[in-house]
Amino acid sequence: MNIKEQIKEYISSQPESKQGDMQELHKRFLKLKPKCKLWFLDGKDSNGKVVSNPNIGYGLQNIEYADGKTREFYQIGLSANTAGISVYIMGIKDKKYLAKTFGKKLGKASVTGYCIKFKNLKDINIDILEAAVKFGFENM
Repeated sequence: MNIKEQIKEYISSQPESKQGDMQELHKRFLKLKPKCKLWFLDGKDSNGKVVSNPNIGYGLQNIEYADGKTREFYQIGLSANTAGISVYIMGIKDKKYLAKTFGKKLGKASVTGYCIKFKNLKDINIDILEAAVKFGFENM
């Protein structure tokens, strides 16, 4: 199964209440960066043990670790969780930037250093979320 098929299957495996929201976000993220690299991580480690929620990734960046090693990873992530949906904006150096810049304008969302969590799209200002994602794509 290719990545696009995995993404489609993942979104359609979600409860009906999340499917539409995730599909809408997927379309919007692709519209922001139409030719971006797509990723699908099933949430399992190399031994097949579940270590995180599955997630969809958009874009490409090189992550450098403290030991000097690097690896490719996505810029923006999208994942369903028990409470709703998480959008990850990876690679932001200033861990207060998202909350400071977008937090109060987002609506009913929890914002950490690189993650924006919310229950439903109707609870947030989608234009502000889109601005945060656009920032993530442009500033890596």
